Amino acid sequence: MTTDETVPETTDPWWTNAVFYQIYPRSFSDSTGDGVGDLGGVRDRLGYLELLGVDAIWLSPVMRSPMADHGYDVSDPRDIDPLFGDLEVMDALIAQAHARRIRVTMDLVPNHTSVAHPWFAAALAAGPGSPERARYHFRDGLGEDGSQPPNNWPSIFGGPAWTRVTEPDGSPGQWYLHIFAPEQPDLNWDNQEVADDLATTLRFWLDRGVDGFRIDVAHGMAKPEGLPDYDWESNRLLSNDDNDPRFNNPGVHEIHRGLRKVMNEYPDTVAVGEIWVRDNERFGEYIRPDELHLGFNFRLAEAEFGADSLREAIENSLGAVAAVGGTPTWTLSNHDVEREVTRYGGGEIGLARARAMAVVEFALPGAVFIYNGAELGLPNVDLPDEALQDPVWERSGHTERGRDGCRVPVPWEGAAPPFGFSSTETSWLPMPPEWADRTVEAQIEDVTSTLSLYRSALELRALRPEFSGNEIDWYGSPSGCLAFRRRGGLVCALNATDAPIPLPPGELLLASAPLVNGELPPNAAAWLV
Repeated sequence: MTTDETVPETTDPWWTNAVFYQIYPRSFSDSTGDGVGDLGGVRDRLGYLELLGVDAIWLSPVMRSPMADHGYDVSDPRDIDPLFGDLEVMDALIAQAHARRIRVTMDLVPNHTSVAHPWFAAALAAGPGSPERARYHFRDGLGEDGSQPPNNWPSIFGGPAWTRVTEPDGSPGQWYLHIFAPEQPDLNWDNQEVADDLATTLRFWLDRGVDGFRIDVAHGMAKPEGLPDYDWESNRLLSNDDNDPRFNNPGVHEIHRGLRKVMNEYPDTVAVGEIWVRDNERFGEYIRPDELHLGFNFRLAEAEFGADSLREAIENSLGAVAAVGGTPTWTLSNHDVEREVTRYGGGEIGLARARAMAVVEFALPGAVFIYNGAELGLPNVDLPDEALQDPVWERSGHTERGRDGCRVPVPWEGAAPPFGFSSTETSWLPMPPEWADRTVEAQIEDVTSTLSLYRSALELRALRPEFSGNEIDWYGSPSGCLAFRRRGGLVCALNATDAPIPLPPGELLLASAPLVNGELPPNAAAWLV
């Protein structure tokens, strides 16, 4: 795929203002009738993605995996898991997506492997002090008999971050580090073999035509010397702060420089880091010119629906990249985050606010990310206990429900589950019958639907010259509202109050809800020029 064949000539790289669509493959579309989405299902829905108007897709993990964490435990990073298809299907997906001028990026998981990875099996067999164990973090335990973990680190998923192994002679042995589940042993990035293997993996997929990667836990990998204890008083599941020794250690930047050198061999490709770092200066370090191209900033997804909190999130996100000349990124949800309809209050008010926030997000300069189903206005699903599959549910002793509620499959057509997602009656997570009015089929011809709003917004964003300029200027606005102007001339106004407000001057391009006597209704946003 060449630049001339896919996108108009531009002075900026394609990813600086791209619309990425995140596909959680298990939940997108099932082409084989086993109730689990797959790559064939993605390929079959490329026409829909072209109609929606996205520039690129990001595939959550499809590499070979025992699925202890739904693909984020990789046993072979250079193969496709049979659950999703094979390399032939992946190659066809890449080719057909490129034919529709849609780029393909995929998840990369460099922090850890699966316990089923050949390296880990070799490490267990080789024993303490071996080169095979040096690829991971194996340590002797504390106490006279070594029965205590080497330090006091907890796992992000709950429980200790260490698991003891049985040595080849059958005796209780060393412990290995796993920041996530026990099935996900952390790699030792001080080991050159680890870096060399990642470079091999990068080239394997880039040579097949992949356009880039989303780097899972990009603020991880590097560990502090000596793996010291820490005061975990503020520790929470699925969360960490900037002082957490498990993440954001200075050595991580040399790792990303190595990754970037390989990416530079393939012009026009992109590396996007998952970066849970609060401090703007430290966040910006990840997207310096010799490191990652883009970094996920989650401030907008974390902000409450209110003018002050949203403005602060926007200013923070712009400020995080300004010092290093980087490109801001915007997202409202993903496979780890509660869906925005639910987060903003649920029901009709949650949907109205989610529609308004899509209009705000698409007005901002930089790259935007849409999580599959957001364009349909899907809420989180309160699943029954017996349906939950996220490892967090078991690891927390059934105190944390985990992330399954935002991973329920996408409804395509029909009046009852599984709504065209699969030819079988059951899907890997159950779908609520109430989604009959949220299907693609129900929304695609309805000009008032959330899907139609997304399509219109993305078309305007791609075609109108007013969506230009890397900075925004804030407008004066009524209390509880916000308004900003792109340097190209677009004005975006959000009404986060409970009463209609006058619009700023200009021609109305788009509104997330019908105007009320010429005014912007509550929980709505609009574009003007």
